Amino acid sequence: MSKISTYVNFPGNAEAAFLFYQPVFKTELVNGIQRFGELPVDKNQPPMPESIKHLVLHIELPLLNDHILMASDAPAELGFTVTNGNNMHICVEPDGKEEAQRIFDGLSEGAVITMPIQDMFWGAYYGTLTDQFGINWMITFTAK
Repeated sequence: MSKISTYVNFPGNAEAAFLFYQPVFKTELVNGIQRFGELPVDKNQPPMPESIKHLVLHIELPLLNDHILMASDAPAELGFTVTNGNNMHICVEPDGKEEAQRIFDGLSEGAVITMPIQDMFWGAYYGTLTDQFGINWMITFTAK
């Protein structure tokens, strides 16, 4: 089923934030907490710094009416700088790969592509961009 969710980047405190939000919304984390230390080793990338292996790579919490709040830590060791504006994304999850591509292509006009849409190691067809109006988008499709 298609859905839209909100994605937030944190400067190292995503886990604390979500443990705070969890009892407020009386819901459970979806698929637990994935951490940077769980990423597969990529011989084309430098080794993962020990200092960030415990940080949150991905976390999800249902809020209300099927709206999901998702997040990750954005460590400086990987080149991220979290500031108001780049810490939020609209995440669109269409029903199919072709629709994901169509939406990504449509939003790409005048955009800065931050990650071309492509098949990812976690099983999703995924890409990110900042549109011509400065809005950050994540487009993702995962076959169920």
